Amino acid sequence: MEQIIIDGGQTRLQGEVTIEGAKNAVLPLLAATILAKDGQTTLRHVPILSDVFVMNDVVRGLGITVDFNQEQNEITVDATNFIDHTAPYEYVSRMRASIVVLGPILARCGEAVVSMPGGCSIGSRPIDLHLKGLEAMGAEITQFGGDITAKAAKLKGANIYLDFPSVGATQNLMMAATLAEGKTVIENAAREPEIVNLAVLLNKMGADVRGAGTETLTIIGVKRLHGAEHDVVQDRIEAGTFMVAAAMTSGDVLVKDAIWEHNRPLISKLLEMGVEVTEEAGGIRVRSTVQNLKPVSVKTLPHPGFPTDMQAQFTALMAVVKGESSMIETVFENRFQHLEEMRRMGLHTEILRDTALIHGGGNLQGAKVMSTDLRASAALILTGLVAQGQTTVTKLEHLDRGYYQFHEKLAGLGASIRREGGA
Repeated sequence: MEQIIIDGGQTRLQGEVTIEGAKNAVLPLLAATILAKDGQTTLRHVPILSDVFVMNDVVRGLGITVDFNQEQNEITVDATNFIDHTAPYEYVSRMRASIVVLGPILARCGEAVVSMPGGCSIGSRPIDLHLKGLEAMGAEITQFGGDITAKAAKLKGANIYLDFPSVGATQNLMMAATLAEGKTVIENAAREPEIVNLAVLLNKMGADVRGAGTETLTIIGVKRLHGAEHDVVQDRIEAGTFMVAAAMTSGDVLVKDAIWEHNRPLISKLLEMGVEVTEEAGGIRVRSTVQNLKPVSVKTLPHPGFPTDMQAQFTALMAVVKGESSMIETVFENRFQHLEEMRRMGLHTEILRDTALIHGGGNLQGAKVMSTDLRASAALILTGLVAQGQTTVTKLEHLDRGYYQFHEKLAGLGASIRREGGA
């Protein structure tokens, strides 16, 4: 069993760190390549993550050629030949995010069969908004034997209001609408930077998508899309994780090429806490003295609110700040599991439904802990940096879904950390 071992308590992170392309951006970008009947699509700055390999397999399972050049961090996709309309269960079942192939397959083929995604350790993540939107565009949806089947000889433009600004539903419906007849308007759309990045690629492919990054998306359907070249946007969650790591270790770290606007919700809370955050030509610099930091209250919300994907890491920072902080989780109903593991390290916390009260500044001790999800794994490792003694973190398959060489990057900043047990 692989594990990360941290000798903590004296770590002060210093230096520069390079951030990968965003996992949450590249997965829908790969789904979008399904739409290109002409020419190849090349994605650059692709992160080498287990989720990316799974999505590559999903796309290959449709009969599409996918070439991942890991040395160059590039993926080239050729979808010009006939493609299968059924996404193989063996791949789709391994990752919930693969549901975003439903819209592109339906738009390209007139029919799509995709396995129903299963449960998730951080919440149920229903896909009803995806299906309602496709039905509004004229699709006939049936569910049987664990599969979702969508049929529409030709999708029609429609006015769609999302009850919740779901990122996945926005992506699925935006891609489906690119080949629909007429105009589609999606109101209360997700506004994340990853949505903007997807819209940029679609427009390069010949689509007409307007309003990305705002609450209202307008898509004018076209008859055909072609391949294009595109850069995956930087991973704001990885960048944010290293910002928090610098803050909680009284560090001085330059997060190279980090985008201030993408990280503004996090930065505002760091500044409120008393962390020094400055924008430089080379990126964003974070400096901190933990003893001078103040407790804060945080509430996760869809973008441009505080990101739920930074909740676990930020609670690790709260754990070292003297006084009572609070974290309210409004996006997922089961995302405080990491706090149970952090209790093993001496954290004093109370969980009241969607609110966690963090009594920070106490004496944290190293312990053996287990990752419960992707962001929890990062939070436990960060806590290990400041806990006295040795911390061992297991279940690293969660970490590998969203962080590339995480322990090596921390070691490069001065952490005493190693990974053991691999082949």
